[in-house]
Amino acid sequence: MLKNLKEKDFLVLRQPLESGRQRPQSLNAVLIGCIPFQALFLYLEYFVGGYSSYPYKNEVFEMHLVISCILAILSLLYAVPAVYMRSQKVQYVLNTFVSQNLFGASSYILVLMVISAEVSDDPVSLMRFTYITLIIGLLVFMITCIRFIILLHQGKYRKGTKKDRLRGKMERKSLLPVVIPIGIGVTFSIQYLVRNFDLMGIDTIMISTLFIVIFYTMLFVLPEQLMISYCKHRFDSFNFEQNGRLKPVRHEEGNIITDWETDS
Repeated sequence: MLKNLKEKDFLVLRQPLESGRQRPQSLNAVLIGCIPFQALFLYLEYFVGGYSSYPYKNEVFEMHLVISCILAILSLLYAVPAVYMRSQKVQYVLNTFVSQNLFGASSYILVLMVISAEVSDDPVSLMRFTYITLIIGLLVFMITCIRFIILLHQGKYRKGTKKDRLRGKMERKSLLPVVIPIGIGVTFSIQYLVRNFDLMGIDTIMISTLFIVIFYTMLFVLPEQLMISYCKHRFDSFNFEQNGRLKPVRHEEGNIITDWETDS
């Protein structure tokens, strides 16, 4: 599906690397900075979980704790410049796991803990809510992946063309098919909470809505994270030199490409 695409079809994805936002040093700072925030989220899960009636809450927390500890240890390991400069591909994959764990998994688990802390007598509805929100999340991820692949095959991520210069405008339009299911998913989830759990507290509804939106947003950005990781493994130009400079794009003959042909 992606093997037929050439390097030029992915070059717009280099922009976060070209800007320096995702250079190894920046990712290193993110990995280290996420550790205390992840610890805070784990504490909140443990604290709120003490009042929660969610089935298997202990197993969920223990599994999340183990995964978070492993990611924290790896983050500390990749704080060493000699390590992350030689393993940039692994560092980016680790950054993806850490960000998804912190903002995606933690937000979702907190939603379940907060809701079940308010409702203590309906485990069946709690599990049904879990299945529904996970299915919606899977749909958001799949729709985003399909959209991403279609745009790649249409040449929307090529650099130096009219399509590249107009990509911002077209991207806003092409986001509509993804934003709609996210909005529907969030609305349906909140309606399910209100109708089945009789959640009248505005604070609970607001917190639940916020965390569900964050969870779905992380699933929305995951395909691009995975695609950049794919590019870092396939194309040398998505990686950095030891001196911190982004490697140039080259022709098949090995010559550096300094300009780009434009569409007529």
